[in-house]
Amino acid sequence: MKQSFRFDYEHYAALAELPASDRALVEEAGRATAASYAPYSKFRVGAAARLRSGRILHGSNVESEVFPAGLCAERTLLFHAAANHPDDPVEALAIASAPSERECYPCGQCRQVLLDTERRQGSPIRIIMSGGGTATVVASAECLLPFTFIL
Repeated sequence: MKQSFRFDYEHYAALAELPASDRALVEEAGRATAASYAPYSKFRVGAAARLRSGRILHGSNVESEVFPAGLCAERTLLFHAAANHPDDPVEALAIASAPSERECYPCGQCRQVLLDTERRQGSPIRIIMSGGGTATVVASAECLLPFTFIL
């Protein structure tokens, strides 16, 4: 039986068009790239999340000589949030990179961890993917990973 998967997303041709709260989160993610440790790829990624309480958390990618032992910005942030703020759900997460010639999208592992986080907290995460002066926004990680791993 043929089926289809569709989802809605928002695309902003300029960051100035983003709602103020999303734009502020993108700016925080951009600042988080400075904490990145990416001596091998030279691709610094930062993430910022707004929790329900209004608290803003940051994460950045960390590479290791023992590839693939490093971690992406999104996962460093989400694991920190789960360990230190388990009762304060993530409402929105922005991703930025340096250089930022194009929008920065989560890898497959990060997509799964984003979805795991949504399931654990019982609410969706607004994901703002920015770069190159533009942004794309989805309302939930389900949009990025329709055929997900489930135990």
